[in-house]
Parts: sequence; C-alpha cells; structure tokens
Amino acid sequence: MRRTTTVAVAALSAGALLLTACGGRGGPASGGGGQQGAQISGDKIVLAVLNDQSGVYADLSGKNSVEAVKMAVDDFKAKYGDKAVSKNIEVVTADHQNKPDIANTKAQELYDRQQADVILDVPTSSAALAVANVAKAKKKIYLNVTAATTELTGKQCNKYTFHYAYDTYMLANGTGTTVTAEGGKNWYIVYPDYAFGQDMEKSFSAAVQKAGGTVIAKDPTPFPNDNFSTFLLKAPGLSPKPDVIGTMQAGGDLVNLVKQYNEFKLREQGIKLSVGLMFITDIHSLGPDAFAGTTFTDAWYWNFDKQNRDWADKFKARTSTRPSFAHAGDYSAAMQYLEAVQRAGTDNSDDVVKALEGYKYSDFFARNAEFRAKDHRVTHDAYLAQVKPKSEVTEDWDYEKILKTIPASEAFRSADAGGCSL
Repeated sequence: MRRTTTVAVAALSAGALLLTACGGRGGPASGGGGQQGAQISGDKIVLAVLNDQSGVYADLSGKNSVEAVKMAVDDFKAKYGDKAVSKNIEVVTADHQNKPDIANTKAQELYDRQQADVILDVPTSSAALAVANVAKAKKKIYLNVTAATTELTGKQCNKYTFHYAYDTYMLANGTGTTVTAEGGKNWYIVYPDYAFGQDMEKSFSAAVQKAGGTVIAKDPTPFPNDNFSTFLLKAPGLSPKPDVIGTMQAGGDLVNLVKQYNEFKLREQGIKLSVGLMFITDIHSLGPDAFAGTTFTDAWYWNFDKQNRDWADKFKARTSTRPSFAHAGDYSAAMQYLEAVQRAGTDNSDDVVKALEGYKYSDFFARNAEFRAKDHRVTHDAYLAQVKPKSEVTEDWDYEKILKTIPASEAFRSADAGGCSL
C-alpha cells in the first residue's frame, strides 16, 4: 500500500512538472519577446476598466474606454498570433460612480472575484487613491489613466501603481505658466472640493506664483455641481478684479461652469477663462465658440498628425465618435501592459513591474515615453493647445490648434520632487 501511494505521488509530481514545462495554465509564449514556459494565472489574462459610466465623467472616458481597451487586446492578438503569451485575454468593467468607497469595493471585486490582473482608467482622484491602496494590498497592477492627482506618484505611491497619461503638475506647468506669462497676472481659482480639485489648486497656485502672478482668491465648489453662479458672480467684485478665472472642474462640471461663465458675460467684463483640465468631449458639448481662444494643456490630440488620426479613425469606426485623450491613453496603457506581460512571459505582478520599470518607448499616444522606475510616473511629451473658433473648424471634432510640444523632460515634475518611496 505504501509503495502504491509513493508511485502515485511520483506520477502526479511528474505530471505537474510537465505541465509547468509546457507553459502551465496559460499556454505557450515563445518568440516575440515572450518566454517559453509562460505562467498565466487563472488560464487567462484579465484587464479591468474601472470608471464613471453614468455621471459627469462618462463622456470623456466611460464605456468608450472599455472599447479602447478591447481594441488594444485585438491588436495585441493580431500582432503576436500564436506567439502571444496567452490567447485567452478578457476585458471586464465596473462603474465606480465617482465615489471612493464604491471604487474600493469594485476594485476588490475585480481583483478577487473576476481575477483581474490589472485595473485601468479610474477617473476621480479620490477614487483613484482608493484603488491604489487596494492594488498595494492585493499586490496587483494598477495603471491609472484618467485621475490627475500627483499623490499617485508622491507620498501615496506604491510598487504596483503607475500613473499614465497626465497629472496636475503637467496641467499647471503648461497652462498656468503660459497664461500668466501672457498677461493673466491676477487669478481667481475655483476648484471641486475633493482630491483632484485640491491638488489642482495647489499645482496651479504654485505655477502662477512662480511665473510672477498672484492668486487673489480661491474657492472650493461642491462636486458634482450644476450651479456655479455664486462663484462666477463673485469674480467682478473682487479687489483687485481678476484677469483670469482658473476653473479646475472637468467633464460635466466644466461644461456647466463654462455655460454659466458665458451667460454672465464675464469675458466682456475683462475676465478671461483658463481651463485647468479640458477634454475634447467638453468642447464638443458646448461647441468651440464657447471656449474659443482658451489655452490649455493636452496629453494627446486625435488630429495632431497622421499616426494619431489613423488610430482615431479606427476608434471612430468602432464607436461612431472621436476619442478623447482618456480613450487613447487607455488603449496605450492596456497595450503596454500586455507588452510587459509578453516580455516577462508571465502575468505575475512582481515580474510585470520589473518589465515596466525603466522601459522606454514611443507609440501613437505617448511620444518619447518612459515608465520612470523611481516613482512610477509615465513621462511623455505633452502639448499646449488652443481652442479654435467655429469659423476655423474645417471638420467635426477638429477643435484644437496645437501651439507647441512640451518635451517629456519638461512636462512632468522630477522623480525626487514628490516624496515617493516605493
């Protein structure tokens, strides 16, 4: 009886070794940067898109970001074919409703119940910080694309979280500096009263003051919000009267604020509008004349060059609309994650982190890009843009004029500045 048991155990062990040699549960991955004997957990790679699909950020990201990630999966499979680290790649999604407690719960469900290997997107900085904490605890990858807080690569950084598309420093460094240098010396800043808005206020105040300007007043506003009249009507009575209202709202909140700014004719009273964060979907909502002449910093623009437009055409064929930089960023982040798994030959989080850290690349979204190892900020070129008046728009959605490229080395703060300790 003892001999029979020993033989059976030996046979099972040999079978397990053979399974491992053949690539374990995940299947083959030789060539194309993958490793023979790839280890893929759960017999599949699962990419999760966690975002706002029903509220103020649904248009700029939402369900179309899910489609963008699915596009990346399709293109990855087409690129590697039989040499892909896994042919079984799934995309799952959840709506966090812009609430950090719901984001926390959904992230845990995605990692645990749906076996997500990576969570992508996550607009709303308070929600993003909650997800980062879950990623750290679960030791799972999180590529933030749509939240802006620099805390993700600052004191709240962690080994498993990367910040992909933009942040408040990038926005303020481009827009705040430029608008102040061009004569907007006195600022009144209004910002949504949660992590993103608070970080934006600090970043813009620092940039304005560094450029020789003054923030004469600043007010937090409810989030989300549809009535900004109290704050906008306050502006003309401030002393000194502001040259600029710096609005730090985004998505549906920004659309509401700009509509009311125009209704109160503040531009005619000599108070310009500076938008901290602008998505092309915001411009489309009100039409370009509502924002005409507004200078802002953009992470990506669909009609910047042929490479961008070619991808945007594929996106439009799939979704019937033009992409925001969030949609393009989600595609790019998903593709870079899959490429890292391909290089590592496994979806093991620690190995994927190693494959990402220090990696340099250029794709249609992120030019001259690097996954900075020290703080996990993904640096890349950014753009100073201006909204065209309707008279200069030659086709639908072509609302931006790119004034200049901000090199990756200048667009983001230094790795040492945020206090990150991984």
